[in-house]
Amino acid sequence: MALIDLSLRQASDLLRKGQVSSVELTEAILQRINDVDSHVHAYLTVMSDLAIDQANKADRQLSEWRANPDNHRPHPLAGIPIAIKDVICVTGAPTTAGSLILEGFVPPYDATVIQRLREAGAVLVGKTNNDEFAMGSTTENSGYGPTRNPWDTQRVPGGSSGGSAAAVAARMSFAALGTDTGGSVRQPAAFCSVVGLKPSYGRVSRFGMIAFASSLDQIGPLGRGVEDVAMLLGTIAGHDPLDSTSIASSVPDYSIELNRPIDLNGVRIGVPKEYFSEGMQYEVDSSVRKAIVELESLGAEIQDVSLPHTDYALPVYHIIAPAEASANLARFDGVRYGMRADASNLWDEYCMTRTAGFGQEVKRRIMLGTYALSAGYYEAFYLRAQKVRTLIKRDFDDVFSRVDIIACPVAPTTAFKLGDKIEDPLEMYLSDVFTLPASLAGVAGISVPCGFDNAGLPIGLQLIAPALGELDLLRLAHAYEKATQWHTHSPNMSLNDKQP
Repeated sequence: MALIDLSLRQASDLLRKGQVSSVELTEAILQRINDVDSHVHAYLTVMSDLAIDQANKADRQLSEWRANPDNHRPHPLAGIPIAIKDVICVTGAPTTAGSLILEGFVPPYDATVIQRLREAGAVLVGKTNNDEFAMGSTTENSGYGPTRNPWDTQRVPGGSSGGSAAAVAARMSFAALGTDTGGSVRQPAAFCSVVGLKPSYGRVSRFGMIAFASSLDQIGPLGRGVEDVAMLLGTIAGHDPLDSTSIASSVPDYSIELNRPIDLNGVRIGVPKEYFSEGMQYEVDSSVRKAIVELESLGAEIQDVSLPHTDYALPVYHIIAPAEASANLARFDGVRYGMRADASNLWDEYCMTRTAGFGQEVKRRIMLGTYALSAGYYEAFYLRAQKVRTLIKRDFDDVFSRVDIIACPVAPTTAFKLGDKIEDPLEMYLSDVFTLPASLAGVAGISVPCGFDNAGLPIGLQLIAPALGELDLLRLAHAYEKATQWHTHSPNMSLNDKQP
């Protein structure tokens, strides 16, 4: 097996045994990026020198530990190359949020999740492409060009964490961090046939993440398997005093728990009728239903459930998220950092900077959000949306009083072609119709590969758990993964180089 085809867990085990070095792993990943990223455009910045320095440091620490095993055991992520979505601040590396308005911006501090990865000894290999300020479902809204799906480079990888998902799928990283506001980890994970987890709101610190919608944003891991995602989540999760929304709750050792025997007998899985709607692609419906049957064969009890306010999730999200974005993005004015237009007065400088620096989708959402918050419309739109959001959360609370996990599709279709929906925002927004409700409710969700359509494009199964239910979520996903082979497939980039 080639080094780049190892799972994160396999690479970690080989590092500890001294059968491979971190430098070898890192050089293999950097070579892979050099070979295929011109076809995918998963990365905005590749930090080659920093990565090799970190790999050398990890090798020294691992060598010292092997020479004296009584010393403190290295972290499982020590020496593992990991990619970072470009909305997460990394000291000394450009962080653009996929926007021209932040071109050349280099943060003076690390996000909390980056600090924790550094302490673990992980190798930060590069910053991945994303929809501008994480606003989008295809990674076509990046100010630096779209990312392409490794399974078919004429198609989107999903978004907004499309670069992270594509990097993991194309073997250009062993794992990656993304962010999920309305589905931006789960949907690209499904489109690219990797595992992606949105933690409960507050489980992972948002400090150092460039904010889009602060009551929804969460950093989440992507990997080639459930165990890889568990290892990464266990490293970045936990309370952070620098984030006022961070939950002060202990973090289980997810990896150890996944290695215990998993018995699904008595596990209650709810299947919401609202998530199997007309217009869903036939292969998606069929694959997800087969996955649910597989879970039943493993001992789970399947129940039909209802989340009656699901239809309201899309309009509610597209009032609340733009409203919060309009406030969060007000700081990008050309005065303190990032792009600055050459203007004769301060007002023109603001207008010209924001006009040139923001893309069309960001402008659209800022205007929508500002309108929803404006005098005379706040109660009719924003306040009402927040009330309906409460009803959506109550739907989940009611269902979780009767079942342990919800199973449903991630997206209504597989990956569509680049450009197909970019001119129709409403059609684009429908891509997230099955992921938005969990985000509004603040609960945890995961996407795991569960099949392919007739064109060979990946399909994802979404599992949703109550807040702080990541362990149960991971255990169920791991049991399904062990019983199937979908996660073992990878795109054949040598046969799929369709770059125009």
